[in-house]
Amino acid sequence: MGRKFTPESPSPFYPPRARWYSAFFYLGNAVRRRLALDRLTLPREILVSGLVMGFLVPGLAVVLRGPRIWGRAAMMASALLAMFYIVWLGYPAGNFAFGLLLSVHSTGFVYYCNPLLAREPFHSRIGFTILVLLGMMLLLYWPARSFVQNHFFTPLRMHGQVVVVQRFLPKRAVQRGDWVAYSPDENDVGENYHGGTVWLRSGLCFAPVLAVAGDTVTFSTNGFAINDGISHTNLSYMPTSGQVVVPEKHWFIWPNLDISGHGDVGAGRITSALMGLADVSETNFYGRPFNQWFWRKQTLP
Repeated sequence: MGRKFTPESPSPFYPPRARWYSAFFYLGNAVRRRLALDRLTLPREILVSGLVMGFLVPGLAVVLRGPRIWGRAAMMASALLAMFYIVWLGYPAGNFAFGLLLSVHSTGFVYYCNPLLAREPFHSRIGFTILVLLGMMLLLYWPARSFVQNHFFTPLRMHGQVVVVQRFLPKRAVQRGDWVAYSPDENDVGENYHGGTVWLRSGLCFAPVLAVAGDTVTFSTNGFAINDGISHTNLSYMPTSGQVVVPEKHWFIWPNLDISGHGDVGAGRITSALMGLADVSETNFYGRPFNQWFWRKQTLP
């Protein structure tokens, strides 16, 4: 008769093998001893969860410390400042609200840590406040603002006005007549045309899409037409003859640029330079403006 299977129990003479993640615990313990964090004890009024949540959520630290009325006021003020920043995105008032939100958040967190700092000298409390302010700014606010502006909403200043563009719109959704923000090709930026008489500076361009992939743009003295359709008035420095076919995954956008001339620069040279910029690849797409940002109708240049 076969012997029944019995699970093996760890032997008291041999310690268990170290796991693959044991090195991280050893490193963490070494850092704690090196920084003397193992001798640091928190007062009963301060919880680790409260420190983490109070650092991440504006105003919550005041709620956790109390009194309740001041906690609600801090939470409401933080929410209003965040909304005010979004509404006035790109304006000085919005930047002021952003800085004030950071101040309210950091002040509330220092207030929660007050039992830890009660016996510390004044200069240590000031230094701790400055470190909290810098830490929140570098770890939370600047990364969050950069993430939102790089992936969702970006304010662009054009001709003295602020235009908020959306970054999440699919490129395929762009149609004729849509205004888009785009960046010129790196090969075109800073390149001189016609022996250095025409120079192109770097930056974002903002203009409507005149034609999409597969369209034929025909130029004449009286105007230009898309696919032999209705003729439109020529834009500045457009050619007066010829035609172009927009290649795949490209748009035809006539650059809306501020042109400054130094010396004798002929119109033909400027037209040639702008024609090189009018063929825009979809990869250069930056964003599309909102028709209305909250109650403000955005005025396009």
